[in-house]
Amino acid sequence: MAEGFKRSYKFSIKSSLVITFFVALLTGVFFWVIFDYLDWRLGLLPLLTFLFSFVIIQYRVERFIYQRIKKIYDDVSLLDAASLRRGQITTDMSTLTKEVEKFATQKKLEIESLKIREEYRKEFLGNVAHELKTPIFTVQGYILTLLDGAHKDKAVRKKYLQRASKGVDRLLYLVNDLDMISKLEVGNLNLKYEYFDIVALIRNTFDLLEMKAAKKGIVLKFDKPYDSILVNADEERIQQLLINLIVNSIKYGKKDGTTEVSVQDLIQNKIIVRVTDNGEGISQEHLSRLFERFYRVDKSGSRKEGGSGLGLSIVKHIIEAHDEKIYVESDLGVGSEFSFTLEKAEELP
Repeated sequence: MAEGFKRSYKFSIKSSLVITFFVALLTGVFFWVIFDYLDWRLGLLPLLTFLFSFVIIQYRVERFIYQRIKKIYDDVSLLDAASLRRGQITTDMSTLTKEVEKFATQKKLEIESLKIREEYRKEFLGNVAHELKTPIFTVQGYILTLLDGAHKDKAVRKKYLQRASKGVDRLLYLVNDLDMISKLEVGNLNLKYEYFDIVALIRNTFDLLEMKAAKKGIVLKFDKPYDSILVNADEERIQQLLINLIVNSIKYGKKDGTTEVSVQDLIQNKIIVRVTDNGEGISQEHLSRLFERFYRVDKSGSRKEGGSGLGLSIVKHIIEAHDEKIYVESDLGVGSEFSFTLEKAEELP
């Protein structure tokens, strides 16, 4: 219950006035009819009646309300009886009703939030178990096969060890991504701010992913020629962000398609970087959850495109660690556009 409950005397005053009126009326009639006289000293009786009634009614009403509300606190496990103090009690029922409704609404929201978190926790643990299970079973299978005698064949041994090595690499990739997410969420990842050319960084990212894009015939390009554009951010993390976004566009881009990057002025000290593809696109129902850990648009559980399922979540956390914004727009069958803002520097300090 909120502190600072106001103390109301309206009920006690009105009740005392009613009692006083009837006591004065009955006393006057009694003395007039029985004793056939009225004395000015009888005027003290209504005053004393009013004061006595007011004190008794105010005390009893406050005590009554306190005991009833405290019982509610005691009976309902979500409420803490110790948080209710006599100084907080009011005889103003309107105020009391508002406070109780406010409290109930607050608790309802807390309960709903806890339910959502519990569902999210269960889903997250299930996803982690699923993602870890596949490479672990793969590595285990190859090692057991080798131990059962396949190691005697040199060609088979080399092939199985290479496949086991790929499984271990996938495990390390997943663990590293989980570690990155954890650090970003708790704020333990220190960003190293510096001035660098975002256009040059995008070109370097294109070079890194050129072969991967070529396998699907996807062209990585700018929307137009750009001169140097300086920004103030953590260059290593921004490159990781760009890699994740461009790899994502390659995975879900159509064969012989394009991934186009543009850099535009947003406001005086901000730019916005857009990564656009003409791939399969995403339906609107999935957009709000796209940056959740392990969330996949494809509910079939297919892992044909690989990845840890954490790429977009890492992108979101990197951008938020920079106090910047990320946006997504997509049309199913048309393509998707991911964009993010960065602080611009006009010239090197």
